Amino acid sequence: MTTANPPAAGSRVPWHEVHPGVRAAVEDFLGSRVTEAVTQPGGFSPAAAVRLLTENGGRAFVKAVGPEPNPDSVRIYQAELKIAAALPASVPAPALLTGFELEGWVVLVFADIEAEHPELPWRRDQLDRVLKAVGDMSAALTPSPIDAPAIGEVFGEAFQGWRRLLGEDTAGLDPWALRHLGELAGLESGWATAAAGDTLVHADLRADNILLTDDRVHVVDWPWACLGAPWFDQVAMLPSVGMQGGPPPHELFTDPDPAVTSVVAAFTGYLVRQGRRPDPPGLPTVRAFQRAQGMVALDWLKRRTGWA
Repeated sequence: MTTANPPAAGSRVPWHEVHPGVRAAVEDFLGSRVTEAVTQPGGFSPAAAVRLLTENGGRAFVKAVGPEPNPDSVRIYQAELKIAAALPASVPAPALLTGFELEGWVVLVFADIEAEHPELPWRRDQLDRVLKAVGDMSAALTPSPIDAPAIGEVFGEAFQGWRRLLGEDTAGLDPWALRHLGELAGLESGWATAAAGDTLVHADLRADNILLTDDRVHVVDWPWACLGAPWFDQVAMLPSVGMQGGPPPHELFTDPDPAVTSVVAAFTGYLVRQGRRPDPPGLPTVRAFQRAQGMVALDWLKRRTGWA
């Protein structure tokens, strides 16, 4: 199943627009003046994401965000800094070299790696490689090697889409979803128990958070990391795979476990409701991306419930 493919890209801040104190602090850490800064387009946040080359030949990948135009991004980067600093070397993520806060900005400096995002539409060989790596990562991170919040704590406010739609304008809602809205709200309500576990999950896997080298799959951007079921990352990733030209979720994940269905219901409700909301400040593409994922997820949910 191939659907529309909105980009997972936002309005990146170029390096020269980053707070001058932040730029100076990064150069001081790297020990040399930056001579080249190449913005990386993937991801939604209105932040700088740049590969830097310094005068002495050093390289680093830097993420930096300030309080404008979306103050929530600062909180997200603060969470990522905390998680990235705690991840052990066994996690397939680029090493955090340093991180700090300065003048309202949050800055993360990572080791730079020569890698590419998966090709879109998804190539089956790359997808199979990524799915195996996700499974291996989940096994390696069970039990979690670091302290992290429970998944219900992290997403408890977000994964109430169907329940919130019960009290909202439902004009234009998918007829099947509208017909089963009460049942979906009930199914969704048990998601946190269904998704509970002691695996450290990334919880935001998409093609733009994955980098491929010849021999390794790297997983980047960990601000939502939490403790959950070992299958959560794969389940939550599959709607984006389907909307980006890969196989539909029901072909890739066939376990009929009712716990998975509850989580699919919650994730679908989140995507469907978010896709109906206005664009948040500084994130002009995220709603279109959520709507496209929501279409794929809703089809999967219809199949998993079997409701007419």
